[in-house]
Amino acid sequence: MWVLESAATFDLPDSRVWVAGDWHGNTGWARTLLPALRRIDPGVSTLLHAGDWSMEPGTVDLLARDTGITRMLVTTGNHEPWDQIRPLLDAHPGEAIRVSDVVWILPRPAQFRMGGVSFVSLGGAASVDRLLRTEGLDWWPDERISDDHVEAALRMRADVMVTHEPPDGTPVREARKVLDTNPGGWPEETLRESAESRRRVDRVWNALKPGVLFHGHLHVYGNAVTEDGRRVVSLGRDVHVGNVHLLELPSLRTETIPMSVIRRHSYG
Repeated sequence: MWVLESAATFDLPDSRVWVAGDWHGNTGWARTLLPALRRIDPGVSTLLHAGDWSMEPGTVDLLARDTGITRMLVTTGNHEPWDQIRPLLDAHPGEAIRVSDVVWILPRPAQFRMGGVSFVSLGGAASVDRLLRTEGLDWWPDERISDDHVEAALRMRADVMVTHEPPDGTPVREARKVLDTNPGGWPEETLRESAESRRRVDRVWNALKPGVLFHGHLHVYGNAVTEDGRRVVSLGRDVHVGNVHLLELPSLRTETIPMSVIRRHSYG
């Protein structure tokens, strides 16, 4: 990757925006999804990605051509090519970096506005599968949410948050089930790291109190509202239900796009 442009923030006029969960570099899913989104709502030009993106930016440009998606703002996940991303972010501290015609990688954290609404992006997460990976090959410590990331985010304002890691206090039943039952059988060491990472997101989420928070990482779709009225949307992964939502601004109304609708519009 290389930097074509950088920006300290955005102030975009969009009144509707797509929000997508993990893609894991799945070109086939992007090839299916992006044309469908064009047919579902041709007026939406921005897509916010909640991490575990791992796409080749030039390929995204080709797939986005003629789909109406002209801007993709990527909140980084844990499974990203950090050996490529970290040097670019370090060279432009606090700035979003455009790495292709369409793709921007957001800093940690990032503050921007869209449709008169304040957004905060807080990337990164802990990998519960870390012990199955090799540092410097397919795992990097850069994935972690640091104290500095948290402190910087606490100085921001958010009507909407986009994170990869869920907040520890998520009200989403489907997410809670994954966190409480450990269906992957992950070891205690990485579960503790994951819990600490979620607590860091929790600290920002509870301080900023956004009206809605979108996250990926858990690969399950669900949404719920806290007792004080804050919505959390857990996004499904590529090829699974709930991978993409439509967010309306400034109302913060959210709508999931069913798989049946995506398939119907993808090739028709």
